[in-house]
Amino acid sequence: MNYYLGVDGGGSKTLAVVCDETGRIAGRASSGCGNHQLGADIAEHYIRRAVDEALGQAGIGKEQVARSVFGLAGADREADFRILRPMIAGLGLDRHEIVCDTVIGLRAGTRQAHGVVVICGTGTNCYGINRQGEELQVGGFGYTFGDFGGGSDLAVEVFRSVIRAWEGRERPTLLAEVVLRCLSMGSEEEMFHHYLDTGRHIPADLAKLLFEVAEFDETARSILARQGRELGRAAGAVIRKLDMESERFDLVMAGSILTRGDSRYIVPYLDEEVRAAAPAYELGILTLEPVAGALFMAMSEQGGTDEEIYRRIHQQLSVKAASA
Repeated sequence: MNYYLGVDGGGSKTLAVVCDETGRIAGRASSGCGNHQLGADIAEHYIRRAVDEALGQAGIGKEQVARSVFGLAGADREADFRILRPMIAGLGLDRHEIVCDTVIGLRAGTRQAHGVVVICGTGTNCYGINRQGEELQVGGFGYTFGDFGGGSDLAVEVFRSVIRAWEGRERPTLLAEVVLRCLSMGSEEEMFHHYLDTGRHIPADLAKLLFEVAEFDETARSILARQGRELGRAAGAVIRKLDMESERFDLVMAGSILTRGDSRYIVPYLDEEVRAAAPAYELGILTLEPVAGALFMAMSEQGGTDEEIYRRIHQQLSVKAASA
């Protein structure tokens, strides 16, 4: 029996899954941050822990893994791979591949060999591959390098919107009440001075509050609309540079902001931008844990994955099943 390992290493968590050649999940484990850009030693620790625990649960040794694929946030440039190659090689898995987490997100979200994926989780990223196999990534390097959004940036937007409303620079917002409650603060003034005095980072969880009040709050809706437009612009850039404007392809939306948030506040703005670039594209939301894409990639070299394997992995790694 052959076994395959898929790993999804993100900014907030790492998920490792082992399956056999029939698609049956034999072991899975999660741990902390797997993005080396947030600390290489930390990422190595959590990736190793997730892999070891998943293999232990499956009851197999590393020598029994036919192939493994690591989809890692921050695996963007050659400078990153110079760090990641020895790190992953040190795990002792003979046949392995390292790709950006965008690649496994796309692979999990479409059966086609080409397409585009936009990710909005802790951060944002966009990746595409055309029919000729040409690939392109736009984004993934943070606000300074052109990005907007993802949980971290959106949380800051929430925080500063409350401050601006309190100071009178913007209209009052319902975000104030939910933010103060979430941060256990008695007033905007207390919050203002506390975060100035302590230098604490704004908790990324504040991003979720946008969806909580968006139906009744224009400020929240405007932030989410900007997120949609920015994701659409990134996808549009990929589409145009890969000459995909006249093609039919899937655009997969991945990441917690898109898969677990209320998409009606983001998707129309994303769709408007992308539709202008590629009128025939098909928009879909990722319904699988992205690690499924790593498993599909790992198994593909061994003769592909048939419908029964796809069905079985879908059943075990759907986002709904994972959150149940």
